[in-house]
Amino acid sequence: MPSKLYIGFLRLPLLIRILVMAILVFLSFGISIHLLEPQTFPTIFDGIWWAIITASTVGYGDYVPHSFLGRLTTLILILLGVGLVSSYFGTLAAAAVTKQDALSEGLIPFKGNGHIIIIGWNERSKELISKLTSVNLPPTIVLIDETLEANPVKSRFVHFIQGKGHVDDTIMKSDIEKAQKVLITADRGNDELQADMNSILTLLTIKGLCPQVKCIIEILTAEQVQNALRAGADEVIQSNKLTSVFMINSLHANGDGLLSKIIHQLQESRLSTYSVKETDIGKCFKEVSLELFTRGYLLIGIRRGEETFLNPSHSLELEEDDQLLTFK
Repeated sequence: MPSKLYIGFLRLPLLIRILVMAILVFLSFGISIHLLEPQTFPTIFDGIWWAIITASTVGYGDYVPHSFLGRLTTLILILLGVGLVSSYFGTLAAAAVTKQDALSEGLIPFKGNGHIIIIGWNERSKELISKLTSVNLPPTIVLIDETLEANPVKSRFVHFIQGKGHVDDTIMKSDIEKAQKVLITADRGNDELQADMNSILTLLTIKGLCPQVKCIIEILTAEQVQNALRAGADEVIQSNKLTSVFMINSLHANGDGLLSKIIHQLQESRLSTYSVKETDIGKCFKEVSLELFTRGYLLIGIRRGEETFLNPSHSLELEEDDQLLTFK
């Protein structure tokens, strides 16, 4: 039985072991001084108080032993207790620094819910994180990347995990089951096809661990879009296609950058979809647009099934399953 207790004690964390030893020392010396000088230390609590104050080198002087044995006990306590107290606080400080370093280096798993997971550190994710953390009530963001050695964002709302996105252990550290959304960004340092394959592999890993989480994936090549959808992507962003739209617009607009200016103005706005209300079924697009406008929403189109109609005919009547596309 004693050997089992000793083995169990050795398995405790170092900080806990030192604390337990310090408490035992304070108790034993506190009881001993009470027994040696009951008039100076009327209660055991007074003895324990004296032991703690003496071992911590505070030395209030409210309790002072007068006998030879009492003073000898004090000397032993000072030699033994000061070492324990110093070891405890030294270990506590070292543990705090070690944990802080591990947190910065992405070695600490995340625990929480409703967070957004972003995989890959690049200019796009950097800009996105900057926008998300600049609002009044920013969401918690978990950044996963294998190339970084430390958290690149100095924000308490960003938790960094170092590792590969297609490895189960890395994804599990992000508390994936409680995540709100996952954004997989493409690694443009690789060949575009290879980058897409890596992104789809990461998507398969995430969907295999947590099928219900919503995943948004960035794809560079058009032929890999269908593979991303087959892998379970809830939304595919074709960044190269969006870039080509900007380029074509710039060529046709004689370089005035009109589309870029419009997008810049809309950065702080949010595109949202709303199911058509039962009372609005059968109303024309113009009528519903005016009603939303008075509430601060700009109705730009309708999503009907797999089709999206931007700026449709004002006389178009809304149907039951339509989705309204609005800017706020």
